[in-house]
Amino acid sequence: MITDYLKYINDNVYVVKREISKHMFTRNKEVMYDWVQMYRDEMGYEHVLQNDTHFYFCMHVEDAVILEENA
Repeated sequence: MITDYLKYINDNVYVVKREISKHMFTRNKEVMYDWVQMYRDEMGYEHVLQNDTHFYFCMHVEDAVILEENA
């Protein structure tokens, strides 16, 4: 499992903190999205992305702000 990498979606950047196979959140072949939400909240992640096989638990990267330094 590779974690702590950047994932770019549209104009947003996310740090993927955890990848978990979708089968871990299924019951009777149905994805239990309330389980996904509970896991996200319990672990303190901000966002969940998904593809056909995995959920990606992420933190959103805010836009950088350049501060002027007094020289």
